[in-house]
Amino acid sequence: MSEVTANYDYALLAGAIKAWGRELGFQTVGIADADLGAAELRLAEWLGAGFHGEMDYMAAHGLKRARPAELRHGTLRVISARMNYQPQAAAGWSVIGAPDKAYIARYATGRDYHKVLRSRLEQLARRIEREIGAFGHRVYTDSAPVMEVELAAKSGLGWRGKHTLLLSRDAGSYFFLGEIYTDLPLPADAPVQDHCGSCSKCLDICPTGAIVAPYQVDARRCISYLTIELKGAIPLELRPLIGNRVYGCDDCQLACPWNRYAETSGEPDFRVRHGLDDVQLVELFSWNEIRFRERMAGSAIHRIGFERWSRNLAVGLGNAPASTAVAGALRSRADDPSPLVREHVAWALRRHGI
Repeated sequence: MSEVTANYDYALLAGAIKAWGRELGFQTVGIADADLGAAELRLAEWLGAGFHGEMDYMAAHGLKRARPAELRHGTLRVISARMNYQPQAAAGWSVIGAPDKAYIARYATGRDYHKVLRSRLEQLARRIEREIGAFGHRVYTDSAPVMEVELAAKSGLGWRGKHTLLLSRDAGSYFFLGEIYTDLPLPADAPVQDHCGSCSKCLDICPTGAIVAPYQVDARRCISYLTIELKGAIPLELRPLIGNRVYGCDDCQLACPWNRYAETSGEPDFRVRHGLDDVQLVELFSWNEIRFRERMAGSAIHRIGFERWSRNLAVGLGNAPASTAVAGALRSRADDPSPLVREHVAWALRRHGI
């Protein structure tokens, strides 16, 4: 730490950082200390139960995820920032209730949030640097072993809901989180109270029973994990439960009473692209790999690749109402070059008695 920063008024700086964050499009910015000891035991138990499934990266870093100062040496504080993503015309129960259409998690219908948040956080870091000079820091946007919900909760941005996502009384849960790890000894904000109470709507609504207990998710049953993280075949017993959810799942958020207060995003990058909030499964399944890459360029969906995208759509079509269009779409890819896709198409055809 330089002599300049050592003599700085950190309370004043903390207030300025929050104001600069809002100017950059973040709705709220909070500051937490780097002590995650209380969360470390829960993380170890979760990993020990195997709830992370094939997400080997969750275990690969051991407990470094709960030790910010080991991830970035010298970290004293974490600046957490929240950015709303709910599109102006957000898809919801209406699309989930239309089984011939594809439901895509709201966060993924626009531009890839990783790029958006990283850019804004780097701008915030540069703004701090212009004020105080060079300082030790590193920006994270779901790109390293960071316990972002725990850190955001410690910084007062909300509380961890029973579905394990961060919840805010005035913004629900439709927002992204990003962090700046820093060696600046900024004053830490106080956490807020848990306001879930006796509500169990998120547990009750989960299609696959992935929320096995309040504040505990078995990722191996979570539709977001199955359609995004899982690289191989989706377990047979879970396929019918997925319905038309082809990328992620919002059911626990859609059911949460606090999301009645969720605000729509004014961020242009999060506007729905290519009509992904209201599109037929058959149409998406007709895309070839070139069209997939063209349409999904710059999207979080692009990350899973055409093969897994096709796998997910085949499951959706297997759960869709029988029709000539559905049967034709599935038959057209019965001999798909990918063994993974072929197996899921064959399953879908059997579901329709074909």
